[in-house]
Amino acid sequence: MAVDDEKAKGHVALKGFFGICREWGCTEEEMMQMLGGVSQSTLARYQALPQAKLSRNTLERISYILGIYESLRVMYPTAERANRRIRLETSEAPFAGTSALDFMARGSLKHLMEVRRYFDAKRAG
Repeated sequence: MAVDDEKAKGHVALKGFFGICREWGCTEEEMMQMLGGVSQSTLARYQALPQAKLSRNTLERISYILGIYESLRVMYPTAERANRRIRLETSEAPFAGTSALDFMARGSLKHLMEVRRYFDAKRAG
């Protein structure tokens, strides 16, 4: 893939990520953690939606978040309900009393993967 294609892909991924974060009402801290613990300056640079080649890790994280968002939108009839669900505390595994968003904001790729798996299973069930 050409460098220009990689940069365009990064731009689209960031645009999608920040659009979802707006709908979910994410804080800067939550966004920084979901992107893997990036600094405030990196987050600010990303928020400018640059044409930037993102690391494989960052693209994978954003891909999980897009998938979670998609599952929620399929499961719930309105955007408002889907967006509220991400912040709903639940005793179900793996959340143990926290919300899916709080769980994802712990920062590891594993947490994103587990939330994606959870909502995909709910959607299929």
